[in-house]
Amino acid sequence: MAEIRLTRVEQGQTKIRNVPIAVTPEGFWCCPSPVVFQKTLKTQNPLNKPKPSSPPPKTTPQRKHNPMTERKIPFTPSRSAAISDGQRSFNPETTEAPVLSSSVVSERAPKPKAESLPRKVAIEFGEPGTSDMKVILLGKQGFCVKLSVHKNVLMEYSSFFADKLSEQQSSLSCLEIDDCEDIEIYVETVGLMYCKEMKQRLIKQSVSRVLRILKVAELLGFNSCIHSCLEYLEAVPWVGEEEEEKVVSSVLRLQGEGIGVAPVLKRVSSEISKPPKDTLCQIIELVLKSNDERSRREMKSVVLKLLRENNGLPSYAGSADICNETIYSSCRSCFDSLLSLFKQATDPEFSDKPMDSKEPVVKQIALESDNLSWLLEILADRQAADEFAVIWASQQELAALHEKLPIVSRYHISCITARLFIGIGRGELLPSKDTRHLLLQTWLQPLINDYSWLQHGCRSFDRKVVEEGIGRTILTLPLEDQQSILLSWLGSFLKAGDNCPNLQRAFEVWWRRTFVRPYVEPQDNSLQSDK
Repeated sequence: MAEIRLTRVEQGQTKIRNVPIAVTPEGFWCCPSPVVFQKTLKTQNPLNKPKPSSPPPKTTPQRKHNPMTERKIPFTPSRSAAISDGQRSFNPETTEAPVLSSSVVSERAPKPKAESLPRKVAIEFGEPGTSDMKVILLGKQGFCVKLSVHKNVLMEYSSFFADKLSEQQSSLSCLEIDDCEDIEIYVETVGLMYCKEMKQRLIKQSVSRVLRILKVAELLGFNSCIHSCLEYLEAVPWVGEEEEEKVVSSVLRLQGEGIGVAPVLKRVSSEISKPPKDTLCQIIELVLKSNDERSRREMKSVVLKLLRENNGLPSYAGSADICNETIYSSCRSCFDSLLSLFKQATDPEFSDKPMDSKEPVVKQIALESDNLSWLLEILADRQAADEFAVIWASQQELAALHEKLPIVSRYHISCITARLFIGIGRGELLPSKDTRHLLLQTWLQPLINDYSWLQHGCRSFDRKVVEEGIGRTILTLPLEDQQSILLSWLGSFLKAGDNCPNLQRAFEVWWRRTFVRPYVEPQDNSLQSDK
């Protein structure tokens, strides 16, 4: 194992800590552990108290400069350098132990405060005895790293280093790179140039760290590393939407550079242009025809939630219409199936059949009714349920068969009627006056007949919400229609009491409109007043 010598200069004192790193069989350093950098950064906190007992050194280290072999290259021009001359002072040509020589202060008088003293954390990687070049990375807060590397390795794997170490600059033996944003990952990426099995090394990393390596590899023109990162990202699971967005954005950035990113993007984009109508139709059909009640309810909740999320997004051309057409196609299929089941259940011979023969029909009625309620909920969220109200209001045959069935088999139908009244009362759907009137004429009485059962046998039934929806729907009609419907309701309410919807609020509004403050005087009275 090779070693890292960590030099920390603070208040004129130097502390050295040895940290082991992995070395290849050839003796070169390779991919230092991230813990090295994390522990190093934690040691940069200034000392709380000065140490007066430590005398200042009498001599200061000298710095050697070789203008022919040193050259500074800005790596990220967008960020300004924040490192003082004292922080950058080291001798890249030293042949002593791999420690970065440093000069923190050249004069000790007057003695500066501890907080104002420049601090530097320096790490050295590699084997100076076998290398023929040094790369010096300067990061934030005086953090710098010296890499003992090999020209032929850098030029073989990195187009960035190949350009800098061209034949015209073949004598260059030290390269300094300022303002490295991610110096830890930069060191690891350069270390990957010495790895034979790069993919095996990446397996131990997290997705976020590989994305950081990918970014530095892109800056260095390290193509083999880029391809290994893409292979890793194509195979590893992405956890959460945030991580997925980071991966996709990083990969899309490489798309314009001619790098093969299609395998990764296939996870989020399909090359087969299958019509969305067919896919949505298949999903809805699978949910509607599911045999397991629990899984069917769970998936109905999931699909409804996802469609609600889509409602807030800008729709592509015709996508909303395609979705509504698909849902209405399923609605018509459920309507036809429900009517057929009602006819079968009201057949005189059906009552004579054994219970084992009746039970499947009763369960199917409940299933089709629940399916229609779910489809109506989707349409109401999409503000496209007006046509559903038209279709439901015109189901006179179904309404006539409704009273012939036992209440335990038919009350599911009244749940659909109640949801329509709630939607009209909330303004979620705006059917025409004729549709609203026909809906009340066709389905209000069946709803009243099932009201007692709905209150006690249906957990999701909210009496106050339903009564408010019915009352508001009635009050949207002309005053004459309000009167006929509310007087009919009054007769039922006086007989059934709590087993009938309480439309008292709507009745009071109608009463005031009629007797207390009529907004328009009768035409005959106005004519008489004119004479």
